[in-house]
Amino acid sequence: MTRSQKAVGKAAKKAAKKASPAPVIDPYLPNNGNFGYRVSRYELDLEYKVSANRLAGTATITAVTLAQLRTFTLDLAHTMNVSRVSVNGRRPAQFRCSGGKLLITLDSVLPAGAAMTIFVRYSGNPRPIETYWGDVGFEELSNGALVAGQPNGAASWFPCDDHPSSKASYRIQISTDSPYRAIANGELVSRKVKAGHTVWTYEQAEPTSSYLITLQIGMYESHRLNKSPVPMQAVLPPRLKRTFDHDFARQPQMMKLFVKLFGPYPLSTGYTVVVTDDDLEIPLEAQGISIFGANHCDGHRSSERLIAHELAHQWFGNSVTAHRWRDIWLHEGFACYAEWLWSENSGGPTADEWARRYHHGLRDLPQDLLLADPGPRDMFDDRVYKRGAMTLHVLRIWIGDDNFFALLQDWTTRYRHSTAFTDDFIGLAARYANESLRPLWHEWLYSRELPDL
Repeated sequence: MTRSQKAVGKAAKKAAKKASPAPVIDPYLPNNGNFGYRVSRYELDLEYKVSANRLAGTATITAVTLAQLRTFTLDLAHTMNVSRVSVNGRRPAQFRCSGGKLLITLDSVLPAGAAMTIFVRYSGNPRPIETYWGDVGFEELSNGALVAGQPNGAASWFPCDDHPSSKASYRIQISTDSPYRAIANGELVSRKVKAGHTVWTYEQAEPTSSYLITLQIGMYESHRLNKSPVPMQAVLPPRLKRTFDHDFARQPQMMKLFVKLFGPYPLSTGYTVVVTDDDLEIPLEAQGISIFGANHCDGHRSSERLIAHELAHQWFGNSVTAHRWRDIWLHEGFACYAEWLWSENSGGPTADEWARRYHHGLRDLPQDLLLADPGPRDMFDDRVYKRGAMTLHVLRIWIGDDNFFALLQDWTTRYRHSTAFTDDFIGLAARYANESLRPLWHEWLYSRELPDL
């Protein structure tokens, strides 16, 4: 081979390498998640101006390299402009934002196992990210803001490794105009008022997926809820306090029941319910927080099943999190079944009656959904919720109540503040069964046709 041929060969290899697509962590969200490092902590120091929808501040990210690293990325929406980056106190050779990523190139290679402290200064006018499932992430309200992060909205307001398998602790410091209250995950460790602004500082110690980190800003008042085995508070506009007291009155009893059935509440800082002054199409969960709209306080307790559903996510989805989005039934099927358990234990229809009612409805819908792998467009389809709950009900019938609830407590303990796969649940369930559960899983998880109940 001549020298010129070698040069051409090298150029071809380089071009092919450059043209090859980036590896995918999760095919359900192929542009999310990042290789080469693991984050252990985020520290956000931010200021938000409600009137201008302007967010500015810094993110300090503590991580460790998993391999030799010269170039790496963070997820960050194009609405955020990055003005400064440093890694371990040094400016990188290059950084740029493109395609929802902050790409950082170091001036030298870091070895595997090296500590990284990544500092990012950024600002912008945050807005939701457009997805299959609607707009997710940072959203303006009529007088305030909220973050609805599931499944990939965290990057709309801070640089991160935005995938559920990446869990870390957080410190969130947010400055707002003083009439507003700011709510974030974890314990409120500091509240300082100065020059017409209030600086709120929260500490979230438990490992948390980025999509479960939230920020809620509004003209809110805070109220403690009594008679709960776990500290609970409500944060809402004063005008909704009366209807809230009626509609959410049985929340402490829900908490007591779920602690009994699912095991200890997984967070040390308690539980917060935020009710916005705006209507919301659906409520949503965050770590230690559930967010409802004003329409969920109608004075008729018409949203009680949703209240149970969001509370149950603190165990199923927030503490025990699916390692990949195809296993979303581990979140939604379990939370939906918790609705039925609350009904069964509070004088409503039994779980068996709910299962039969929804089974009748699902028979008339398309039989094209695979519960263990519904596909990205259908992962929030109501069939995932209902069929997932039915799967758990059938399992409960097969192994009996004692074994079933022992299994749930084992599951929430074994994978507490961690991630898991469907196969992990199948393997654990086998320990509580006197016969093979393979036919059950084949029919309910791995077949599209709806089985008989």
